[in-house]
Amino acid sequence: METKTFKDLKSEVWDTELCSGCGACVAVCPADALRFEPGNTDAPVNIGYCKAENDGVPCGACYAACPRIEIAGQGKMLGSYQDIVAARSVFPVERKQSGGAVTAILVNALDEGLIDAVVTVTRDPWTMKPSSAVITSSDALIKHAGSRYSWWVPLLASLKEAVVTRKYRRIAVVGVPCVARATQAIRASDHELLRPYAKAIRLVIGLFCTETFDYAKLVEGKLQSEKKIEPWEIHRLDIKGKLDVYLQDERQISIPLAELEESVRPGCHVCTDFTAVNADVSAGAVGSPDGYTTLVIRNDIGRGFVDRAVWQGKLATGGAVDLSLIERLAAKKAERRQE
Repeated sequence: METKTFKDLKSEVWDTELCSGCGACVAVCPADALRFEPGNTDAPVNIGYCKAENDGVPCGACYAACPRIEIAGQGKMLGSYQDIVAARSVFPVERKQSGGAVTAILVNALDEGLIDAVVTVTRDPWTMKPSSAVITSSDALIKHAGSRYSWWVPLLASLKEAVVTRKYRRIAVVGVPCVARATQAIRASDHELLRPYAKAIRLVIGLFCTETFDYAKLVEGKLQSEKKIEPWEIHRLDIKGKLDVYLQDERQISIPLAELEESVRPGCHVCTDFTAVNADVSAGAVGSPDGYTTLVIRNDIGRGFVDRAVWQGKLATGGAVDLSLIERLAAKKAERRQE
């Protein structure tokens, strides 16, 4: 079989506006030849070198790790799962997005040594500008709670820092559905260049997602220029059929998603996965009572991490989950499917 290279990835995904921006290709490229250019977040670029194209060395790692090569498997509604529960952190999480359950699971995993690093999204509290990061302490994780929602960053690009540079071998990844799909592709691949990453990924937590937003277009454009909201005034953002902006002075401003269309990444328009069906555990605010997070426990790995957090007194479960709300949003996103 002919080896696929970045040129195939470019023609099939980048040039057709299917790129999710997850950063998996950037992470696994052994030549560090792929990157996102400042001011152009639609898709990566190649610096002009490729092991396969230039030296005839079989590679294709970027193609093998891409979550958008085959999108026909998306749109599975809730996906397969073992259990769905409402959960909350037992300890205070100041910037929690809903119940702080994701933070509780990860803090417990770090404290118990089940993982040694978390690849996730952080943001500057003054500008709200997001970035991918490798977090290794519970205190830092709690500090950055709530940062992982709705922002686009090439999250998985930090896998290279975690695995290759810092040599962590027990990594949790937290990200939106395209990130979960990319990690599933990496874990399932028999490509030898992906094996170090596959072996190092111990847990994947997927976040419910309708779409992700470009920082410059949303914050600098819609919020700062149009709505006259400065980034440092924002306490948190929440998306449940609309964008709710909670300000530090306790005001709340709601913006219909239709007004944010220009801020959405082009690649999001083809994604039909709302609940991150390829994760070990999926999490979101939809369906649970106020102050709780909905957890979709999908396999034994996810079950183990959730149970450990409960047993150690860091996570509490309880309260009914309204599956109809989740299914409604999942169905709405599934309508994006392009024939």
